[in-house]
Amino acid sequence: MSEAQVDSLLAVLNPNAAKGEKQKKVFMITDLEGVSGVFSTELQCEPLESPRFQEARKLLTGEANAAVDGLLEGGATGVVVWDGHDSSRSLSALDINPKALLLTGQPVAPTLELDSSYAAMVFVGQHAMAGAMNGILNHSFSSLGVENMWVNNKPVGEIGVRVMLAGEFNVPTIMLSGDTAACEELHALVPQAECAAVKSGASRTAGFMLPHPAAAALIKKTARRAMERLGEIKPYRMQGPVEAKVQFTTRGVRYFQAREGVEQIDERTWVFRGKDIQDAWTKYSSSL
Repeated sequence: MSEAQVDSLLAVLNPNAAKGEKQKKVFMITDLEGVSGVFSTELQCEPLESPRFQEARKLLTGEANAAVDGLLEGGATGVVVWDGHDSSRSLSALDINPKALLLTGQPVAPTLELDSSYAAMVFVGQHAMAGAMNGILNHSFSSLGVENMWVNNKPVGEIGVRVMLAGEFNVPTIMLSGDTAACEELHALVPQAECAAVKSGASRTAGFMLPHPAAAALIKKTARRAMERLGEIKPYRMQGPVEAKVQFTTRGVRYFQAREGVEQIDERTWVFRGKDIQDAWTKYSSSL
């Protein structure tokens, strides 16, 4: 969908904001494992199998809706919410904040339909990268498939890759809600970003959780403050060329077609090279 088409839908939801001189559109990435109250993949995170999935998705919806309210109060003129968990099966147009535009379904572009028209990007319900100490349900894109990822030798997970992709469009990442490990991961890349730590891990599958009303209130406050500080938080920019290296687990090992910019290093590790992060990441994701 074009920038103009997205803006026209946002104008339906926020007609007064659409009349302003400068648009401040925000892209929200949502996930489930970083939501307060979520601690078990088997119990909560698999839409067709988990007995407590409906509870978990309600918790996610409440946190996302609180973030939308905070962003709009802080000066955003529109918010696009991407349903980022498990092939977009967690959020519904029935329940999403009525002032937000929902992006759902598969496939979407490797860049998540993000472009330079957005003023900022935020994370809600975000987990830490694979291997993060006491990161609740930590993983990198696949809970079974990826053991390690690096971009230009910097360890990354979903947070890092998406912060870098946003930076390629000159879009700053201004806020994250999730556990304390995820907040630390974002601050290592964007020290000035706002973070709402709604839970803290005791192990990978246990932790201390804020009650939902308290988590939602904290997220709303944090999102509002992040939007008010928009001009202070700069995009994460990378100089090319870029090398993305992915090491798979023994259970999740993948094989790709070797070609220009795509090389196998060992039995479980592949390298994807490009002129910038978008080019390198597209070579990886389009091969899956």
